[in-house]
Amino acid sequence: MSGSLGCLALLLGFTSAAQAQGGPPLLTDDPGTPGNRNWEINISSRQFFSRLEKEIEAPLLDINYGVGDRIQLKYEVPYLFDSDDGGPYRGAVGNSLFGVKWRFYQQKNEKGWRISTYPQLEVNNPDDSAVRGLVDRGPRFLLPIEATKILGPLEVNFEGGYWFSRRSSDERILGLAVGHEFNSRFEGLAEIYDDVLMGGEKRSTTFDIGGRYEFHRGLLLLFMVGHSLGAGGQRPAYIGYCGLQIQITRGPRARRASPTYGNVPLPARK
Repeated sequence: MSGSLGCLALLLGFTSAAQAQGGPPLLTDDPGTPGNRNWEINISSRQFFSRLEKEIEAPLLDINYGVGDRIQLKYEVPYLFDSDDGGPYRGAVGNSLFGVKWRFYQQKNEKGWRISTYPQLEVNNPDDSAVRGLVDRGPRFLLPIEATKILGPLEVNFEGGYWFSRRSSDERILGLAVGHEFNSRFEGLAEIYDDVLMGGEKRSTTFDIGGRYEFHRGLLLLFMVGHSLGAGGQRPAYIGYCGLQIQITRGPRARRASPTYGNVPLPARK
C-alpha cells in the first residue's frame, strides 16, 4: 500500500493549482455536483477481467442532474456481458442504480473541506438477468460519505461507505483519489480503492490511473486503467473505463463536478 501511495505522489506531484475530483472515470466519488439545472451524461464502457471471469458493461449509461448548487440526482444502467472460466459471453441488462447526492458541508475557502453523502439504491430490472446469475438479486442500498480537500498541488478525495444487501452479503468500500489539473483541458487522476465482501474472503483492492480531457466545450473524454494489488488472496485483475461525458449547461457551470463511478469492481456474485 505504501508503494502505491508513493506512485500517486510521483505521478501527480506538480506545482500548479489542483482542480481534479473523483467520479468518472474513477471508482471513488466526490462531493461535486453538476450545478443547478445542469446535466452530466456519461456514455461509456467498463471492464473487469480476472483469470476466472471477464465482465464488460457496454454501453453504460449514467445520467445526472443538478438541483440547486448542492444536490445531484442520478440514474445509471448498463448492458452487461459476462464470461466464466473462458466460456462464451452471456449478455443482459444489468441492475438499475438510483442516487441522490447532497453536499451538506462546504467551507467558503475554495481550498477548504467539502463533505457529502450519496445514498444509492440498486434494483433488478424486469428481465431474466438475475435468474441467469449475471447480476445480484436486489435490492441493495449504499450509504457513503465523500470528502475533498486541496493540499498544495493536489486535490485529495476520500470516500467510505457500506452496501446493505437484502439477499447477499454486505460490502464495505474505501477509496482514496488524488488529481492534478495540468491545463484547462486535461486532468490527471490516480486512486487506490478497496472493496470487501463482509463475512467472506472475497476482496478487491485496486490501483489505477486515468484522466479527463475536454476536447470541446461540454464534451470530455474519460479513461482509466488499473490492476488488482492482490489483497486478501484476490487474483490479479485488470479494470478499465473509457467513455464520453456530455455536459448540458442551463445554469451556472460547475467546477469540474463529476457524477459517481457507480458499482463496486467485484465480479458478479452468483
